[in-house]
Amino acid sequence: MISSETIHDYLSRLASRQPTPGGGAAAALHAAQGAALVGMVARYTTGAKYEEHAALVTRITSAADHLIVEALRLADADEHAFQSVIDSYKLPSDTEELKASKTAAIQSALVQAAHTPAQLIKVAGEVVDLATELFDVANPNVISDVAAAADAARAAATTARVNIDINVVAIKHGEARSRLAEQTDGIEDKVVLAADALVKRVRERILS
Repeated sequence: MISSETIHDYLSRLASRQPTPGGGAAAALHAAQGAALVGMVARYTTGAKYEEHAALVTRITSAADHLIVEALRLADADEHAFQSVIDSYKLPSDTEELKASKTAAIQSALVQAAHTPAQLIKVAGEVVDLATELFDVANPNVISDVAAAADAARAAATTARVNIDINVVAIKHGEARSRLAEQTDGIEDKVVLAADALVKRVRERILS
């Protein structure tokens, strides 16, 4: 599991000539890092000076910690989903029956492989939402990390979008492809716009 690996071991696997982990897992780790940065900023926004915001900060801290866990779960899920795609392509197709079974397995695996990054984009959006909530009350000494969190989440969303696309175009079943397109088209746009807006606000505060 990616969540239990050392960073060195994970990066060694990522850099190796093997199909998993790949971009999907990397996207999930972007989201996990974004959530962790939100949690860090929240933990620095405590004490008497920030007492009036204690309830907000506590909620954001808890939510950020939950998103770290969810993002790591999706990192593992993406690796498993893509491995299922690979395995399905290796199924025998010596007879018409086996060929039909293989085609069905490939299509099913591709659909699942597209769903995982779609879930990740939602997580990335939640990271940006939390960072945006925290911005107005955050400890100014770590305000740059609010922007870092937003940028990490943005990277997660845009990378996940590419992973959706590459799976959707390989799906032959028209109805399944259309349904996935309806569910995923443009879902990263809101995340990107919100992240960009937040980074701009952070930079303006730093430079003012």
